[in-house]
Amino acid sequence: MSMSDRASNAAEDLKGKAKEGAGKATGDEQLEAEGRIDQLKAGAKDKVEDAKDAVASTFNDATDDD
Repeated sequence: MSMSDRASNAAEDLKGKAKEGAGKATGDEQLEAEGRIDQLKAGAKDKVEDAKDAVASTFNDATDDD
């Protein structure tokens, strides 16, 4: 996973945590839910990138001519 993807996902997760916290503090259930959704999206993106990395690593190991 590229560092920019990691940074982007981390930023989205932080944004989600901030929204969720603000929603809880103000009693805004919609904002709180949006925050949780942002966090879930960031986590899902991380999982997709981890899977891409695993496939690439497996491919590289299989085609390595050591």
